[in-house]
Amino acid sequence: MTNPPAAMPVWCVIGRAPDADLGGVRGMGSKIAVVDLDGAQARIGSHHLGADELPGFVREREAQGRPRWVFSDTPNWYPALLAAGVQIERCHDLRLTHAILMRSELVTDRSAVAEADQWDADPVSAPTAPEAEALFEVSERRSHIKQVPHDIESVLAEFARQATALQTASDPGRLRLLLAAESAGGLVAAEMQAAGVPWDVAEHDRILNEELGPRPAGDAKPAKMLAVAEEVRAALDDPRANLDSHVKLLHSLHAAGINVASTSKWELEQSDHPAVAPLLQYKKQSRLLSANGWAWLDEWVSQGRYRPVYVPGGVVTGRWAASGGGALQIPRQLRPALRADPGWRLVSADVAQLEPRALAAMSGDRAMAEAGRGRDLYSGLVDEGIVATRQEAKIAVLGAMYGSTTGDSGRLVPRLRTSFPAAMGLVDSAAEVGAAGGVVSTWLGRTSPVPGVGWRRAQSAANQFDATPADENRARRAAGDQGRFTRNFVVQGTAAEWALAWLADLRLRLSQLPGVDDGNPVTASGPVFSRRAHLVFFLHDEVIVHAPAQQAEAAAEAIREAAASAGKLLFGNAPVDFPLDLTISERAAKD
Repeated sequence: MTNPPAAMPVWCVIGRAPDADLGGVRGMGSKIAVVDLDGAQARIGSHHLGADELPGFVREREAQGRPRWVFSDTPNWYPALLAAGVQIERCHDLRLTHAILMRSELVTDRSAVAEADQWDADPVSAPTAPEAEALFEVSERRSHIKQVPHDIESVLAEFARQATALQTASDPGRLRLLLAAESAGGLVAAEMQAAGVPWDVAEHDRILNEELGPRPAGDAKPAKMLAVAEEVRAALDDPRANLDSHVKLLHSLHAAGINVASTSKWELEQSDHPAVAPLLQYKKQSRLLSANGWAWLDEWVSQGRYRPVYVPGGVVTGRWAASGGGALQIPRQLRPALRADPGWRLVSADVAQLEPRALAAMSGDRAMAEAGRGRDLYSGLVDEGIVATRQEAKIAVLGAMYGSTTGDSGRLVPRLRTSFPAAMGLVDSAAEVGAAGGVVSTWLGRTSPVPGVGWRRAQSAANQFDATPADENRARRAAGDQGRFTRNFVVQGTAAEWALAWLADLRLRLSQLPGVDDGNPVTASGPVFSRRAHLVFFLHDEVIVHAPAQQAEAAAEAIREAAASAGKLLFGNAPVDFPLDLTISERAAKD
């Protein structure tokens, strides 16, 4: 073990040493280089270690001064440390932060980071409107995360480029906060995968049996699905109807007089044909079997732990995605399978109307803040006489954030413009910028991507001398779509920043809780989390903490305090609160 430098470093940069090979632990060669930097990022020391020496080195440094570790990519370095029983307090993830700096409007000179294209992150998904049946609406990313350089000189060079970008930023304070929160999210994702979600395999199997029937042999369909399929065929009077082929099913539907353009739920529900109800049931069963059936259980749950692969920053707004395990699409009917270990509890908390509250805070709309202060915001709109029912309030607010202009949204959104002019002015302005081809930024400085090729082609065609009415209509549609995207971007992205601040603060509060020696360590969670409360699940505006029973109340208080702290950190004394729906139980509920 090397001796610590005379002055403890502020930054510890980790990378492969020049003579390192690719063997050993993932992301770690046979030799590791650690370079110590002071507050001005000047070198004050360096160390060469074997991969097996790194955990002890990091543990010693954390005890001495808790520096900020600089990682090329957290998933390549942190899992091995966690497996060795080492948890770190802070890091700077170069891959995640590069993606932000490359696009942020706050960076006045992006030329330095732009030159380092080997650090570019994978393409990310666009935000979408909420889905009622899913815990989280973002599709799972099937591609692997692009590998970035891990050698020490490349890591040091990129860190220097990012420091220069920060120094030239128009608001470096906000940007530093965003980069710190994003990097903390990388730590949380690795820790949650290492700890795993406590999962009751028997309960999951019971739910599958109840919904689908007993597990069939091989690739055969379960008995209840087969029975429902026969109901559909009988109602269609088509014994050979193929329910698993979109094209063939449409043909059977049309032959039965069900004139739909697709097999989507909302379109099928417009028909009162007797085949529709069992068909919708079959589609639900099929979705459960393919996404979270027995094959999923075999692949993703082991030793009572479900370990999905999270992708922090996997959506352009800063929300998370997943590259394995489908954590963001677990249906609510499987919630009872989340079950605490004996002697432990699940502490679940979700934020009521996170995005509207973030909008009220960032716009400074005191009337909107007051409508939700200390109560359900949607009910507050009813109490204020803005709308008649809570459902109307929800439709109006979602319509405002997602740019809906038809149906009930079109009727209700104008009432919000009268009651909450500052909030509506902010999203309306963001929509105008997007429609005109501009970009917008979140509260801390994450910036939306420039319009895509489709938008540019549509506008170019409409501006030609011989443009047709069809060209002009396409341009208007493209402008409207981009405006709806930027309208939602500023709200969804700022809400994601609040959630990251909540996560970052909460993980530190939980790490300070003492270990519990009650004879019930959760060994499946690994050495770091076996005896104290720890995060196991995060879904946009919700967290679940797995805690020893005697620590559950302390964990709940940490969740509340972290939520209050996140609000103050981002929005200062803005009169907006972020109330939580918090429960302590042995098993997660469906709702």
